[in-house]
Amino acid sequence: MDLVKALTNEQLKENVPVLNIGDTVKVHNKIKEGTRERIQIFEGTIIARHGGGISETFTVRRISYGVAVEKTFPVHSPNVEKVEVIRTGKVRRAKLYYLRDKVGKDSKVKELID
Repeated sequence: MDLVKALTNEQLKENVPVLNIGDTVKVHNKIKEGTRERIQIFEGTIIARHGGGISETFTVRRISYGVAVEKTFPVHSPNVEKVEVIRTGKVRRAKLYYLRDKVGKDSKVKELID
């Protein structure tokens, strides 16, 4: 059991950004195409967080050309280069699955003003 903990602690990222539900983020994701590697940016709203420790993930939703796209990213993955928080959202739920039924301006999350 101690060996498993040591292995997972070794792979955890040191500087994990503070990610909250409702935040609008830009996720810089590494994409491998054959021998080449590039970074692709996925921008959207965080609608869910799952798990903890090494298996912690967050789900980002965006509308692309009228089609809703949701991607789940592992927080501690080496393929996630960095996560930039653009806006902080004002929400009262832990999961924002209700945004799937909303269309247009109704699907926006209000911004939290400090």
